[in-house]
Amino acid sequence: MNKQKFYITTTLPYVNAQPHIGFAMEIVAADILARFQRQLGNEVIFNTGTDEHGQKIYDKAIDNKVTPQAYVDEYAAKFDELKQLLNLSYDHFIRTTDTHHQQAAQEMWRRCKASGDIYKKDYSVKYCVGCELEKTDSELVDGRCPLHPNRDLELREEENYFFRFSNYQDKLLKLYTDNPEFVVPQGKLNEIKSFVAQGLQDFSISRLKSKMPWGVPVPDDQDHVMYVWFDALTNYISTLGWPEETEEFKNYWPGVQIAGKDNLRQQSAMWQAMLMSAKLPNSKQVLLNGFISVNGQKMSKSLGNVISPDSMVERYGVDGSRYLLAAIGPVGSDIDVSLERFDEMYTAQLSNRLGNLVSRVAKLCERSGLEFDASNKLPATSNKLLEGYDFSGSLEEIWAEISKADHLIDETTPWKIEDKAKLKKVLDQLVEIIRQVSLQLQPFMPETAENISDHFTGPKIEAIKPLFPRLS
Repeated sequence: MNKQKFYITTTLPYVNAQPHIGFAMEIVAADILARFQRQLGNEVIFNTGTDEHGQKIYDKAIDNKVTPQAYVDEYAAKFDELKQLLNLSYDHFIRTTDTHHQQAAQEMWRRCKASGDIYKKDYSVKYCVGCELEKTDSELVDGRCPLHPNRDLELREEENYFFRFSNYQDKLLKLYTDNPEFVVPQGKLNEIKSFVAQGLQDFSISRLKSKMPWGVPVPDDQDHVMYVWFDALTNYISTLGWPEETEEFKNYWPGVQIAGKDNLRQQSAMWQAMLMSAKLPNSKQVLLNGFISVNGQKMSKSLGNVISPDSMVERYGVDGSRYLLAAIGPVGSDIDVSLERFDEMYTAQLSNRLGNLVSRVAKLCERSGLEFDASNKLPATSNKLLEGYDFSGSLEEIWAEISKADHLIDETTPWKIEDKAKLKKVLDQLVEIIRQVSLQLQPFMPETAENISDHFTGPKIEAIKPLFPRLS
């Protein structure tokens, strides 16, 4: 089998708050895709990390009376803890305060400048610190950023370096036309095409060090630090060893990027223009998740409706939480959740269906006293829909297999069959279905899948402890 190289990366979460389920869904989705590719026999690099520069970080550090580095060290550790909490399989964890990354960001700057795409000017702009982005009047609602309506916009007047984004309108539109699945879902591709087609404004890529010192130094100008997005976006290639021509960079770039929909412009336009300017290959694809709301409202500490990854794992277990985050539908539209909905999904789908089926069949096998073929060599063709990032469709295929087993049990009532040969034939079919389900579940719930696979390997199959205990 000819192994292929597959590179997937999350965005780097901004370390000014605790991890939330929006990012948990993003990183679990990336982990599922990475595990699926490994299951197919491909060689995978899965990258994540933390974005650690910028105004919000600097302000938070000042408020907490610590240095910015001490502040980001504390929060970066909280995000790295997700690896164990959610059983993640990422290979790289990059921090934008890493020395090599900062050197790579400076090289990206030099290359864009050599292309004639960086210049300095005085400017005045309305700026949202929440987004770390400039805002035009057309993007505002009642004079405020719609994503951060509780934050006052800042009016900034200073000398900054700019990137000639306006040079890349035609090239970006050609990128989208030549790659009709460059952004998934389709609606978000249409959205970025419309944004670019309306004309692009050059954007600021530096801050005066005297006003905001927490950033990567601009090459050959001690008075400026890089704008946080210019710095952070370079992580997708610096993590592969770029600008050195490493084997990882040559073999794995371009890759697939997964992000929240508020990253549409940065990932699918700004970053792509920077790559073009630096004469580097564009990303392979950009996958976008919708926003997660709770009971129809944005998550907020003041509303008391924040659902954390820790609280999910405490209630549903690691694999239960991974399943729920995958089942609500990554890579698509906005999602509204609640603890009540999660409880219902966990009980109906995991406890009552999957867990119940596995327990029933294991018990039937034990009572039969029969032996089963110990070979568990199934072809790695499961979850083909994951190649198209269809999480819901892939899970539906698994539930179809579970329904087939349930129907077979109802139709044959194996506990009533006295003929050993007939009973063996029915149980063989049920064991085969469960083994297939375990294979398909592997990217979604790796520990559960391994538990099922080991238990049903044979030759003797005994009763199994409940996979998904009832919620208290």
